[in-house]
Amino acid sequence: MKNIAIFASGSGTNAENITRYFANSENINVAVVLSNNRNVGVHGRVNRLGVPSFVFSREEFIAGVPVLEKLAEYDVCLIVLAGFMNKISDVILQAFPGKIVNIHPALLPKYGGKGMYGMHVHEAVVKAGERESGITIHYVNEHYDEGAIIFQASCPVSPLDSPEEVARKVHALEYAHYPEVIEELLRAL
Repeated sequence: MKNIAIFASGSGTNAENITRYFANSENINVAVVLSNNRNVGVHGRVNRLGVPSFVFSREEFIAGVPVLEKLAEYDVCLIVLAGFMNKISDVILQAFPGKIVNIHPALLPKYGGKGMYGMHVHEAVVKAGERESGITIHYVNEHYDEGAIIFQASCPVSPLDSPEEVARKVHALEYAHYPEVIEELLRAL
């Protein structure tokens, strides 16, 4: 069994989707969810599905050791970021080289980097008059949104689309593709 950990900071819709996707898998298990925020929806979503979740402070994520101990306890082989709002520390990057993935709500390299997350991205896409947006699944490195791209999928953006409509289209792509890409990556491990 290959165990994955999800790092999340928000409501947890992607974490729930990934957990449900692997719920009946004989080979892949969402073993644990780690968060930097005690008061977010991800905990309730995954706990209802039988997945434990734990909260670590920003300082603990930066130090890395407490987080790495929890990952070792659950025998994690891949870390999946799903709306995680902290930069991954060098300690964790070094412990999981090429084994941390993230999803970004735009077609990188456009609309990436520090401060480009959630509705900020969709607002920027609409403001720029882009005709398409999408998702990018990429490896995580020491720079925001600069890791090697694994997968991209796009959706059209109409001149009449609001940022909320673009977000709806992008979320649909996230739910459809992120679990499948994770599954393909785990087959290679």
